[in-house]
Parts: sequence; C-alpha cells; structure tokens
Amino acid sequence: MLSNQILQKTVDNIRSISGMGIAVFDMNGKMMVRTSPDDNIDAGRILAFAHSGAEEAGDEEYRLFKIEEESRNVYILAVLNGGSEASLVGRMAKYQIETFLTAYKERFDKDNFFKSLLMDNMLLIDIFDRAKKLHIDMESYRSAMIIEVGDRRHAEVIEIVRNIFSGNSEDFVTAINKYDIIVIKKVSEADAYKQLFAAAQRIQAAIGREDEEPVRVAYGSIVSDIKDVSTSYKEAKMAMEVCRIFYDEQTISAYNRLDIGRLIYQLPIPLCRLFLKEIFGDMKIEDLDKETITTINKFFENSLNVSETSRQLFIHRNTLVYRLDKIQKLTGLDLRTFEDAITFKIALMVSRYMKYVENQQQ
Repeated sequence: MLSNQILQKTVDNIRSISGMGIAVFDMNGKMMVRTSPDDNIDAGRILAFAHSGAEEAGDEEYRLFKIEEESRNVYILAVLNGGSEASLVGRMAKYQIETFLTAYKERFDKDNFFKSLLMDNMLLIDIFDRAKKLHIDMESYRSAMIIEVGDRRHAEVIEIVRNIFSGNSEDFVTAINKYDIIVIKKVSEADAYKQLFAAAQRIQAAIGREDEEPVRVAYGSIVSDIKDVSTSYKEAKMAMEVCRIFYDEQTISAYNRLDIGRLIYQLPIPLCRLFLKEIFGDMKIEDLDKETITTINKFFENSLNVSETSRQLFIHRNTLVYRLDKIQKLTGLDLRTFEDAITFKIALMVSRYMKYVENQQQ
C-alpha cells in the first residue's frame, strides 16, 4: 500500500494537469486523500460501488474507479466535476496509481530480501530462488556500503541516498536500524574500488552540511555472488569500527585498506594487556602528559624527522631532542630508532583499542 503522502502528491499533480478534483478512498469508504476540502462525495455511494462488480461507474457529478493491486481491489478513485472528460482522466489516474503500487511492492519485496540477506536469515536455496523471482542478477560484482546517519533525520537522508542511486536499478538502498543506511552497490570489475570511493564521496557531498560533522561511510570487499553480500556487509561494519578506533580523522573507511588496525582489532584483550605489560611494565600510556603525546604523534607524522617535527611544533630542535630523551627514560624506547618507534606506535594503537573496548562494556 502507498503512503498517504505519496497518494496526496499524486492526486495533486493530476489536478494541476486536468483541473479536476480527485479523491481516494479505501475499500471501507474511508477517505484517504483529496485535492480540496470542498470535495464532498456521498460515502454511501462509495460503499455501494466498492461492493459492486463494476470497475467504473458514476454520472456527470463524479466518476468512480476501482484501483487494483495483484488482482485485488485496494482503493476507490473519484474524479469530480469532470464532465465528459472525467472518464479519461480517471483511467489515467487509475493507471498512475496502480503503477506506483506495483513499483512500491517490488521495492518492498526487494527491501525484505536484502534485509534478510544481510542478517543471514535465509537458506542458500531460498536466496537463489527469491533472487530469481525478483529479477536480481545473482553473479554481479557488488559491495555493501554503510552510511552512518548519526543525529540526522533518517527518513530524509534515506530519500537523498535513494535519489543518488536512482539512475541504476541494480543499486539498492535499505536500512536495518535507525542509525545506519545500507547501500548494495553494483560495480564493474575494472576499477571497482575506485567506483566505491567515488560513490562514498557523492554520498558525503549530498548529505553533509558545513555546520555538521562529516558523514561517515564504510564499504566491504567486492563479492561476485549474491549470497556473499552479507559477508561484505560484515566487513563494512568492521571497517567503520576500526576507523572509528584508530583512524578517527578518516570519514571513508574501506575494508581493503585497514592496515595494521585490522590486526589489532582482532587481538584478544588478555593478549593486549600482556603486550603492554611487556613494553611498559607498570606504566600506562595514559600516564604520559598531553605535551608528550602531541610530540610523539607529530614525530610519527613526520616519519621520525627531528628537524621537521620541531619546526611544526614551533620548538627548538634541542627541545625536541630533550623530550625524546625523556620519553626514552620513561619507557626504555628510543623513538629515533625504527624498531622502537614501531613498537611504540603499535603500543599506542593497542592501548587505544583496549580503552575503546572498555568503554563499550560500561
């Protein structure tokens, strides 16, 4: 069934073209929408027509039409004050609404299919059977994309996203909760990941506003079988979370570009604790002051270049050397050497991961 908003928009458009009043009722005679508060129709006549075997009836005052969905009558359409042209306008309006019903039912069926697919709620044989009935290509290259809505209005955002991908009937947009929107994106084999990145950028540009945080988008690996779309979806969820933990400045997360964050994310917490204990003993990274942490991060950003780091921190080179010596005394690690720098970088990421897990458990 169509929403009242869609029905209202449809009858308003028909009135603007034809100049005739239009009203739509359910099969119990209840008025759904009308083009004007002055459109008065005898409810008894609507009910009598609904229970009759006629598909069209009426007189010079108004014409009545039955609207079908899968051979079942679902609405009564009334065209008012149309004279001899009311029958033609009514038939066109009937066709328009029935076309909408078919399109929305197909989208609803596909929506249920992809939701069940993403949540692994279908048997393998059912996946292929339903995909065939819904005319969904089973062997196209696809990836699951997740769009984090945040505090934005979900209904508005999902319509924006649907408009972005409306030009390709092979792309599908759905939602399984009020926080995220899912896009099942079809791509060509060549430059597939570039296509996904470009699609993510289009989404950000269409949804984001200057006064809001950037929209976060993540996508999984590219799969060639419809049954593997759920795997791509799980990967996209992982990519979103990994980037939130380790690469917070990134707003587009790709499963195939998670680097060392992917490894740390999958480490068991007891192993993480043991690693930090081996490196720092009883000291915790959280014990380091803000100035020291800023120095370390900037030193890593500049590939262990002392001169460039001191320049960007607006400090003398000797001051930076002093800070690095201080870090070495505290941790036993000389960040000017590659091996110790790598060890400290991993330790920072492990500590950040543990803090994230602890916050999630609270």
